[in-house]
Amino acid sequence: MDGFVVRKARAEDVPAIAGLYDLARVGLRERGVDQWQDGTPNGDSAREDVESGISWVLEEDGAVMATAAVYVGHEPTYDLIWDGTWRGTGERYGIIHRLAVSPEARRHGAASALMDLGARLTRQAGLSVLRCDTHRDNLPMRRTLERNGFVLRGVIRLRSGALRVAYEKLL
Repeated sequence: MDGFVVRKARAEDVPAIAGLYDLARVGLRERGVDQWQDGTPNGDSAREDVESGISWVLEEDGAVMATAAVYVGHEPTYDLIWDGTWRGTGERYGIIHRLAVSPEARRHGAASALMDLGARLTRQAGLSVLRCDTHRDNLPMRRTLERNGFVLRGVIRLRSGALRVAYEKLL
């Protein structure tokens, strides 16, 4: 993926982003992971993220190959953590959600590029904590997080009640 560009997503990217979510959902289901199997994220999620200005895409030769919601803020589901503790402090930090990579772009640095973006935006905001969560059984995502310097900190509960493993990177 030599000629890729990471940029803010635009309204016209919503169908491609929704398509990436669908592909990721199928891949997770095939691996026996129940993450995203409730139909979210979807096109509505993609549209909301674009409208909120938090959606980013990795594009190569005009094609959207990866996406994530990357922003600085506060995630209420991170307020309580079990079986561990956050190391970073503060009410604001960098956040990465809804990361999806096309099958063609996997293992080519696409996810890492979006995680690097998260670190850059976090530092630009004068902060030093970046957080992300995933399903316990989503081993490819967990390995990617760990390869990118994230450390497992514990377990959080989503609004739906589902449990997720929580990761943090101190910058």
